[in-house]
Amino acid sequence: MFTGIILAVGKITAIEQQAGDCRLTIDTGKLSLQDAALGDSIAVNGVCLTAIALGPHSFSADVSNETLSRTSLKSATVGTPVNLELALTPSTRLGGHIVSGHVDGLATVIDKKPDARSVRFKFKAPDPLARYIAEKGSVCLDGISLTVNEVEGSVFGVNIVPHTLKETTLGFAAPGTVVNLEVDLLTRYLERLMLGQSAQPEEKVTLDLLQRSGFLG
Repeated sequence: MFTGIILAVGKITAIEQQAGDCRLTIDTGKLSLQDAALGDSIAVNGVCLTAIALGPHSFSADVSNETLSRTSLKSATVGTPVNLELALTPSTRLGGHIVSGHVDGLATVIDKKPDARSVRFKFKAPDPLARYIAEKGSVCLDGISLTVNEVEGSVFGVNIVPHTLKETTLGFAAPGTVVNLEVDLLTRYLERLMLGQSAQPEEKVTLDLLQRSGFLG
């Protein structure tokens, strides 16, 4: 598990093709791995990867076909910058929100405008995921925990402060940039709990469904 608070921007230094999937080697920049161990989880642009080789400031991880098919790592090249976060520990400050590192889909930047010292972005989410994004709720974009400013259909906006622009890859993002999207973990489980085993996948959350599920008196 992660918090969505980025610790460093690293870069991909090698991509080895391995019988259909691949192995990445990543330079972690200012992020020290002295306390990391083989088998630890490290979030790379919001994708939870398992370290199979470690150096003081680099690690390697295998990336499965499933991960390649669902995330922006499929289009990564040597030199691509990536947001990095080590996994939670019992003493970690939970400054963002609970992030699993299991990417739900890809979102695309459709607008970018300055707002005082911040920058406002608008993203287009895949239609099936839009139902999980709410105004003032949380989303994780390329591993960054962000608060949703507004939602209109499958388009949502976020405000990026100067520190986040400087310390993450969103500083390089522009209209057309594709990012990994993880919706709030709790929304997915809450929906599944309410729909139950017999519900149709296309059934929507309504007041009637909430009442039948015991959420309303």
